[in-house]
Amino acid sequence: MPLTILIVDDDPAIRLSICHYLEQCGYSAIAAQNGQEGLLKVDEFQPHLLVTDIIMPEMDGYELVKRVRKKPALRLLPVIFLTARTSTPERILGYKLGCDLYLPKPFDLDELGAVIRNLLERSQLIQSQWRFNSDDSLSPAGEANLKSPVETTPSLRATPPREGNKPVSPADKATALTAQESAFTIALTPRERDVLDLLAEGLSNAQIGDRLHLSPRTVEKYVSALLRKTETSNRAGLLRFAIEHHLV
Repeated sequence: MPLTILIVDDDPAIRLSICHYLEQCGYSAIAAQNGQEGLLKVDEFQPHLLVTDIIMPEMDGYELVKRVRKKPALRLLPVIFLTARTSTPERILGYKLGCDLYLPKPFDLDELGAVIRNLLERSQLIQSQWRFNSDDSLSPAGEANLKSPVETTPSLRATPPREGNKPVSPADKATALTAQESAFTIALTPRERDVLDLLAEGLSNAQIGDRLHLSPRTVEKYVSALLRKTETSNRAGLLRFAIEHHLV
């Protein structure tokens, strides 16, 4: 699934050129002509990055970013101000509101593309690291729920349980296995699923990075996380485990 970028600018030529460029780069681009419309599209599409002008009718870029940052789920959303308003006081105001970077007009599309890729890669890495840290920081009360599924469902590889001296029926085994497999799939993040699907297609780290707009090093971090969660030691073992448990 391509990453979604929202472009908010009252100049239709700028909106069109940026959207066309980003779509050629493999992103999903959506556009809004002012801050008010942009705020609605933020709620509707939950973009991975926001590019916005500052001076716009109905709601300017400052107010848009201020309202976006009030939403807990969007506090890490990368934001680029694409504007001619680049004086020091204006830049300071933007950074205080939560802007990640100013890019002055007129701008170069290739430079914008490089900035977007860098911010998206950093954002994905931060969110991935946050999830890994959450898994490792286990409280006694929540340890059972937060452990990796391989740790909490050893029967994925162990002998099925018995009720007294009575063996569990094949139907019960199948039901238990299905439930355990479902629990495992829930533990994978959306990005880990994307990486796993592309690994199953035989793609290299560089090829996966091109598809997902990530660096090979970031892709390797996701692969390492998948190996850790599945308790496998190499990609062949990971793919065999994924096939056996219907993850791909």
